[in-house]
Amino acid sequence: MAIPVVTSIELSSLPKLASGKVRDLYNIDDKTLLFVTTDRISAYDVIMSNGVPLKGAILTQISAHWFRVLAERVPGLKTHFLTLTPPATLAPAEQDLVRGRSMQVRKLKVFPVEAIVRGYITGSAWKEYEAHGTVHGLPQPAGLRQCSPFPRPIYTPSTKAELGQHDENITPAQAAKIVGERYAARIEELALRVYEAGAAYARERCIIIADTKFEFGLDEETDEIVLIDEVLTPDSSRFWPADGYEVGRDQDSFDKQFLRNWLTENGLKGKEGVEMPAEIAEATAARYQDAFQRLTGRTIDEALVELA
Repeated sequence: MAIPVVTSIELSSLPKLASGKVRDLYNIDDKTLLFVTTDRISAYDVIMSNGVPLKGAILTQISAHWFRVLAERVPGLKTHFLTLTPPATLAPAEQDLVRGRSMQVRKLKVFPVEAIVRGYITGSAWKEYEAHGTVHGLPQPAGLRQCSPFPRPIYTPSTKAELGQHDENITPAQAAKIVGERYAARIEELALRVYEAGAAYARERCIIIADTKFEFGLDEETDEIVLIDEVLTPDSSRFWPADGYEVGRDQDSFDKQFLRNWLTENGLKGKEGVEMPAEIAEATAARYQDAFQRLTGRTIDEALVELA
């Protein structure tokens, strides 16, 4: 039996605040939001016209897992995560609709930068390095090879574009002009610490996290910087199998790089209205499920049964 793919969700019991590439955001009360993750998938800033089975549940459950793990491994880290339980204000049918693919989170002021951390040189960073010896305009050591680790992880922020627009790579100094020096320094520090803790945890489970992007918010009551949005998922990170890793070539992956490669090979990069063939959607789903099981030690089906 085919797994239903949910690319659109409408809740009448709560006001919708925003709809992004993957998530829909609803207001619960003055301090709480509901993040609902659909099965939509985007690549090169374009949303595919069809979705990936179980993707919304996997992203939600893997983020919840990371919020718990990272809070234990990064001293002083605050997150926006509250609970996976749907709000009681939802009608019963709507609770069933979002269960497993939603989480209640704290309402915070969002910093308008993507906090990108790179542990390995790949993708656009490798192309820039090949051409100029830099990454995000920052000089890097000579002699790096494709997919080799940086001597230490580097922080390479970007702007956070509106839906349909493109993020722009910026330097840490430019990020500081956007969010302010004091907050920028703390965001950079936290991003690097969270990446290093997550990468070590994943490596123990035979996954290399090559790079990732985080988002942070401000708790204006306490002036604390808080980890928000999704965290260390196959949508926001490059996940490589550690047992097949080899410097000097593209790596196999558990993330949506598989989809990006298919789009590029078929001349569809950046095109609107693209429908993935069933085999591409199913192969992407299998990669996401494999990553989830390696990181959490259980299948997504087992995780969802516990929430039923």
